[in-house]
Amino acid sequence: MLKIRAFRAVDDEVACLGFMEGHARVLADYGITSISSNNSEWKDSASVYVIVAEKEDGTIVGGGRLHLTDGIDLLPVEKAIGDQDVRLKDILYSYPLGETGELCGLWNARQIAGSGLSILLVRSLIAITSQIGLRSLFTFCSEYTIELGRRVGFQLESGVGDNGAFIYPGINYLGRVFRIPDIYTIETATEYDRARILELRMRPDQTCLEQGSKGEVQIYYDLLISGIVEVNKSDALLN
Repeated sequence: MLKIRAFRAVDDEVACLGFMEGHARVLADYGITSISSNNSEWKDSASVYVIVAEKEDGTIVGGGRLHLTDGIDLLPVEKAIGDQDVRLKDILYSYPLGETGELCGLWNARQIAGSGLSILLVRSLIAITSQIGLRSLFTFCSEYTIELGRRVGFQLESGVGDNGAFIYPGINYLGRVFRIPDIYTIETATEYDRARILELRMRPDQTCLEQGSKGEVQIYYDLLISGIVEVNKSDALLN
């Protein structure tokens, strides 16, 4: 069994440190050491929310983050590629502060490759946006995560970079900016992924079997974030 849980970064420093250590190991395995979001600054921000996947012994084997615009800290995508195209800032801040943000820092340990954890983490991150009042969501996808992003509703932001594309973190890597335009309805997601996300919004505390490429895995979802009230938990979301 794996547990996928959500929390504000400032509320669980130990889990944040475990997240950072695991993420750094995965990046190092791929020879990547210059990702802007791979730092310790975010763990002290009240505008950052975290999802982690934990084994029964508490070992963190995957995770991802949501960074909200707050007028204080730049979003990771701004730090990474903001100087390459000034139009990026205009798009990011076309929403009031706190009503959009970035999904970033997604990773899972090699030991659980094939479990399908990445899509479960992304669905969970999108599900908790209803608790924190986001209207839209951005992400910066590498080439191998584009299809995963499209499944959950992300659409190419073609008005920046080279049709949404930027060279990052080095000349051998290419990433693209994507956005979910309406995070409440997520009508751009596939029918199945949308249904699962909305179900997690309605029942953030649940246990179920999820299908991965190597078979089924039991997941306990603990997605209710302590200290905040859900903005939208209406049955109308399921229509």
